[in-house]
Amino acid sequence: MSEPLLIAVFLGVLFFMLGSGVWVGMSLLACAVVGMEVFTNRPVGDSMAITIWGSTSSWTLTSLPLFIWMGEILFRTRLSKILFEGLTPWMKRLPGGLLHVNIAGSAIFAAISGSSAATAATVGKMSIPELRKREYPESMIIGTLAGAGTLGLLIPPSISLIVYGVTVNESIAKLFVAGIVPGLMLAGLFMGYVAIWSMTSRGHIR
Repeated sequence: MSEPLLIAVFLGVLFFMLGSGVWVGMSLLACAVVGMEVFTNRPVGDSMAITIWGSTSSWTLTSLPLFIWMGEILFRTRLSKILFEGLTPWMKRLPGGLLHVNIAGSAIFAAISGSSAATAATVGKMSIPELRKREYPESMIIGTLAGAGTLGLLIPPSISLIVYGVTVNESIAKLFVAGIVPGLMLAGLFMGYVAIWSMTSRGHIR
């Protein structure tokens, strides 16, 4: 059977399932079942069971819920507040003042929780009320938090790097080592931008 026809069949099944309101994962699974039933002689039940079990029983992926749990613990305890208060005396001396707490705090939390969402939620819970109280520009408060929240994608232990490593069968340790320098460089660039913005556009903010 020609490739254009195969593509048309799979796309037709996929769009039909999605249009019927079926979840994306189940729609992709349906495409695989149809493809195996129509175009191969392999037993669908055995093949799908082995494939699904093999992809979900990876011991490497067991670290993901633990990192998420760690982020939740930090979010709901005083540890995050203590870290915020500890960074404040150091960061407020820099051009841009307490805006740097968003970035430095996000970098540290990224190295603990491994999740960008948990990092942004935890740091934002502490920093946004304090920065608003000191009348920092709303755009810079949200901008620095949103930008620095992405550090969880790079700075190990990153959940995204774990998922990527398992998917492409790459060493998780090597991916973690490769993410350290880019993550720190990105945090430094964020802080440099805030400092330059403070000294040029808005004046020196404390």
